[in-house]
Amino acid sequence: MVISNFTEEWEETLRQWHLEFFFIPTTVITLATLLANPVLLTCIFLSRALRQENRYLLVANTLTADMIFVLSNLVTVILNAVKTQLTWLVCELLTAVTVATYSCAILTVTLMVGDTYAAVRWPLRYRDIFPPARTYCILVCVWVISAIYPVTVVIQMELESRIHQEKVALCLVLISLGFIQAEKRVGVHIYLLVAALICAVLIFYCYIRLYMETRIQGIWQNRFSRARVTLLAHSTLLLLYFAPGFVFILELFLFPREDIKDVHVWISVVNMCFFMLLPRAFAPYLYGLRYRELSDSLVLLLKRHRVPNQITVS
Repeated sequence: MVISNFTEEWEETLRQWHLEFFFIPTTVITLATLLANPVLLTCIFLSRALRQENRYLLVANTLTADMIFVLSNLVTVILNAVKTQLTWLVCELLTAVTVATYSCAILTVTLMVGDTYAAVRWPLRYRDIFPPARTYCILVCVWVISAIYPVTVVIQMELESRIHQEKVALCLVLISLGFIQAEKRVGVHIYLLVAALICAVLIFYCYIRLYMETRIQGIWQNRFSRARVTLLAHSTLLLLYFAPGFVFILELFLFPREDIKDVHVWISVVNMCFFMLLPRAFAPYLYGLRYRELSDSLVLLLKRHRVPNQITVS
């Protein structure tokens, strides 16, 4: 099927169910993320102590990837809502940015769990094994790994396909990867599914090992202990990060089926406009409240801005 005709059919379904109004929660969640993330990033990069802590470097990378993700997603949603027809190449580029930043965030939160495990497992050697300079190199590798596959696919499609200048009525990541899937089906499935499973298995392994390493210390005996609350908060956040990704992988598997097109449109729009954005909205507030040094730095930053304002008023 021609891509322009296919996107027109999906747009008709979207207008029929008035799904374009999902740009409202998308805008609200994106604004909440863009208000909080830069503040936390400022706290981290203005504090020399926080810049020397691996966990805060990982937090900063997650927040940066999340900001780029919500911005690219918001641009796509608004362009779809105002019925802007994009070229297929522009849609592919937006898809590549979305996939790369989503993958980067997933890999970074996985590294955060691994970093916590390493700090508990080897407390005396941790700083020697993972100095901040090595963490910076790891984060560069994370961005390269996250971007290399979607960028490569875009380049291949540009070289092999002749539809890159064709106009599309609707730009959705599912449609972009679904049409790529027709030619590179095995590669897309392997990249998404295997990467997600590896991250999930690594997280479960680290959490199980963390529990086994710390249960003799008695920190799990109190029902409302800091360890339990922290584990619950991070587990909820990880679920919010991973669940929409697995839903999206299921969507790709079912994409060739034409008999459930309306269901495809519904799930794709709700997943991209709401569920994938939820962890981006909660993450800055969770990190700002649960990490004591970061919350202290935030309070200090707010006090610095409050004092000049008081002096100006007086």
